Amino acid sequence: MSSVVDQQDIKREKILEAAYQRFLHYGYSKTTMNEIAGDLSFSKALLYYYFPDKSQLYIAVMRKLANNYLDKLAMEVAGFDNLKSAFIFQINTQHDFIVENYNFFDYFRLNEQNLPESIWEIIGEIHETETALLTSAIKNEVDKGRIKPVVNPGEIIDLLLDALHGVRVRSVSYKKAMFPKKEHLEEIRGKRLLLAEIFIRGLN
Repeated sequence: MSSVVDQQDIKREKILEAAYQRFLHYGYSKTTMNEIAGDLSFSKALLYYYFPDKSQLYIAVMRKLANNYLDKLAMEVAGFDNLKSAFIFQINTQHDFIVENYNFFDYFRLNEQNLPESIWEIIGEIHETETALLTSAIKNEVDKGRIKPVVNPGEIIDLLLDALHGVRVRSVSYKKAMFPKKEHLEEIRGKRLLLAEIFIRGLN
């Protein structure tokens, strides 16, 4: 029985990897289940056995990507020398994650007003982990006597992350799209780093 389960797990992982490569290079809208099945030399029926439709497959790939991202954050929770390095790590890690997977996220751009609940759950987990990471960094700074004691550090970090998420480039600052154009990402990263530095100075 276990060997059957193992084979199913292997096939499922192969499907997730092939789907990720398709979504990454062509985007969600230009990827078909037939193409993914063809990449794997699977029948379409076998692909649908594992994933009933393209959106469910996309969500499964998104879950895998998110887990990898969360693992990166978790490994660094207690590994920062100071508060600034913690913020730089969070901003840069998120920036790199979006840049590296930019085409994959066209699903968000197409459906940002109607994202499924399972996607919002993943986004919520990422936000909670980022909040925990930066809250821990603040507490460490307080314990070392580098900054004054902070009341409700988790709430302050939650507010800051909302502010960082809201950063836009000037030319499209009035637009509230979840994902900006790729050419704007570097400017947004710079503004987020500046905002974080201003925030840190306010804690001293």
